[in-house]
Amino acid sequence: MKTRSLGPDRPLLIVLGLLVLYGLVVLYSAGQTDVPSYAAAGAWRRQIVWLIAGAVLAYGAFRMSPRLLEWAALPVYILALLLLALTLVIGGGAGTAAGTRSWIIVGGHALGQPAEFAKLATVLMLARHLSSRREKPETLRELVPACLIAGVPALLVLLQPDLGSALVFAGILFAVLFWAGVSTVLLLALASPIASLLLAFDPLTWAGWMVVICLLLYVWRPYFWEGVTVFMANFAMGAIALPVWRRLAPYQQNRLLTFLNPEVDPQKAGYHAIQSKVAIGSGGWFGNGYLEGPQKRLAFLPEQHTDFIFAVLGEELGFIGVLVALALYFSLFLILVRIARRATDPFSSLTVFGVLGLLFTHVFENVGMTVNVMPITGIPLPFFSYGGSFLLASAVGIGFCLRAAWDARLGGYVDV
Repeated sequence: MKTRSLGPDRPLLIVLGLLVLYGLVVLYSAGQTDVPSYAAAGAWRRQIVWLIAGAVLAYGAFRMSPRLLEWAALPVYILALLLLALTLVIGGGAGTAAGTRSWIIVGGHALGQPAEFAKLATVLMLARHLSSRREKPETLRELVPACLIAGVPALLVLLQPDLGSALVFAGILFAVLFWAGVSTVLLLALASPIASLLLAFDPLTWAGWMVVICLLLYVWRPYFWEGVTVFMANFAMGAIALPVWRRLAPYQQNRLLTFLNPEVDPQKAGYHAIQSKVAIGSGGWFGNGYLEGPQKRLAFLPEQHTDFIFAVLGEELGFIGVLVALALYFSLFLILVRIARRATDPFSSLTVFGVLGLLFTHVFENVGMTVNVMPITGIPLPFFSYGGSFLLASAVGIGFCLRAAWDARLGGYVDV
C-alpha cells in the first residue's frame, strides 16, 4: 500500500517557484537601462527581501488551522475596513498611484497598502459567510450579504481613488459566488448594472443593452420584485454614469478616454498605452534578446519594473516568453482548482477559489492594460511586478491554499 506524502503540495510549489524565478529574471532586466533609475535598478534585490518575508508569512498561514482561520475571518475583515478608512485620512500615493490615498504614510514613510490586506480579508469573510449556508443562494435577495461584504471595502478603495483594486473585489466576489454554486444567469443579473454603468456613455449602446436586459429577465423569469430590481438598477446606473464620471480623478478620466483611443493624447494620457504596445509588438516571436529591449533600455516604458513589467517580458523574450509566463499562470490556476475541489470542508474550498479569483483578476487586468484591451489601472502582475504589499498578500493566500491541500491529503483538519 502506497503511503500518502505528508509534504506540501509539490505541483503548487514547483509552479510557484518557476513563476518567482521567472519574475526575478525579468525584474532584473527591467532595471538594466541606459538611463539611470535607482527604483528600477535595485528592484530585484529588494524583491528578494520581500520574497523571503513572504515565505515566512506563507509558512505562518500554512500552520493556521482552518477552524482558527474561519473564526478569525470576521475580526480580520473589520480590521481591514478600519485600515481602509484610516487610509482615507492619513494616506498618500506612490509610483503610478501618486495621486491617490492608497498607502498609509507615517513620518513620511509608506508602510503599506491596506487594500491588499483587505482583498484577503474579503476572501476569508465571503468564504465564512457562504460556507455557513446550508443551501446555495438562489435569489438576488440571498446575494445581498455577499455583495455587501465585497462592496464595502471596494467602495472605500474606490474613494482613494483606486479603480484597479476596486475591480479586484468584484473579481473575488464573482469567483467565490460561482464556486458556491450560484447560477450563471443569476451572476449575469448581478453583474448587469456594472455593464450598464460602462455602456451608458453611448446612448445607443446603452439602449441596446437595456433590450438585452429585458430579454434576460424574460428567459430567467425571476420573482416580480427581483425582476423590477434588476431593471431599475440598470436604469439607475445609466442615469448616474455622468456624475460617476465627474467623480473620477482627472488622470483616471484620461486613462479611460485613451483606452478607447490612445492617439487622442499620445504625449500624456495615451503615452503609457502606446509605449507598451510598441514594446510588446516589437518583440515578435522570440524578442529582441534578454537585457536588450530598446524601449526598456531607453526608459520609454513607464514603471517598467512594476505595472508594465509584462511589456518588458514581451519586448525582450517575445511571444514565446509571454506564452511561457501565461502557461505557468494557467498551470497555477488549474492546481488551485484541483485543491479547491478536493478540500475537506466548504470554507477551505471557497477560500482557495477566492485566492484564485484574486490572482486571476490581477493577471487579467495587468496583461489587458499592457496590450490596451483594458484601461490602465496601475495593478501589479503577480510574482513579476516589484512591490511588497501585494507580494506579501499573495504569499499569505498561497499559504492558505497549501494548508487546504495538506488537509485534503490527510482527510481532514490536522494540527501541525
